[in-house]
Parts: sequence; structure tokens; C-alpha cells
Amino acid sequence: MERTPDLQGPRVRLRPAVTADRLALEAIRAEPGVLRWWGEPLAGDFDVPEDGDLLVIEVDGAVAGAIQFEEVTDPRYRSAGIDIYLGADWQNRGLGREAIGVLVAHLFEARGHHRLTIDPAFANERAIRCYEAAGFTRAGILRQYERGDDGVWHDAVLLELLAGEWGGR
Repeated sequence: MERTPDLQGPRVRLRPAVTADRLALEAIRAEPGVLRWWGEPLAGDFDVPEDGDLLVIEVDGAVAGAIQFEEVTDPRYRSAGIDIYLGADWQNRGLGREAIGVLVAHLFEARGHHRLTIDPAFANERAIRCYEAAGFTRAGILRQYERGDDGVWHDAVLLELLAGEWGGR
């Protein structure tokens, strides 16, 4: 898959991650508020997904976090899933919602998807509010979806957004 072009919002720029971004992204992933939901990084966490892309979220030239997508390329199920994290200094400013909106527009308009999903931890209420504000709706609960660093299985919320519901926010 060809890398995603730079995508620009009013305050955020999304650009393909490069090797030089790794230290900044590792530092953000190590922040307690990010680590809580993302867990300890695993091998490959900073690699470009095989059927998607890893984009750096820049604000005023600084690395604020990352957003990635993975595509289902089968024409019968063509869709994409999104994941995002922001450093503490960039949270609670609407930047996550803006980054999601910029990527959503790209995935619907340029990549031709009809459905997008995101699956935050059930307990991550702030993230869920952000995704709902970006237009996603709850589709269900994914029971015992992921094992936390505590060794316990935790539920997640499946949120989705259809191209016909989006309306170019």
C-alpha cells in the first residue's frame, strides 16, 4: 500500500511516521495516561501496519501523538479500523476529535471506505466521548476483548461510522 499523503486540519497535521519519530512516540506511549489504555509497547507497535498506515499527529510542528488505520481490503467488506493516542499536553483541547475527523475524511473520500470502526476500552469514557463527538455511534460491547497489563480480560466498546452518516464534519 502506498503511504498516506500529509493531511491537514485547522490545527493538526497528519503525516506518515518516519524512523526519526520513534523516540517521541515512545515517550508519549510511556506517559501514564496513555500507558494505561495502550499498555507496554510490543514489537511492531511503531511499524506501519501491513494494510494501513501509521500517522504522526503534529500540532505547531510538535509530535502530539499518533493515529493509525488498518483496512479490510476485501471488496465485500471494505472498511477500516482506527486507533489514536495523544500526549497529555495535547489532550482535552479537541485535537483528538480533529485528527479523527481529518483521517475520517481521507478514508471516506480518498480511500473509498463505507464503514469505519474504533474499539476503545469500555472504561475509557473520555475516548468514547471524543469518538462520539466525531460522529461514531455505539454498535455494541466486545466482551473480554483485550487482556490488560494486569492479566485480566477487559471489555471494549465497538463504535462505528458509516459514510452516509458522516456528512463531512
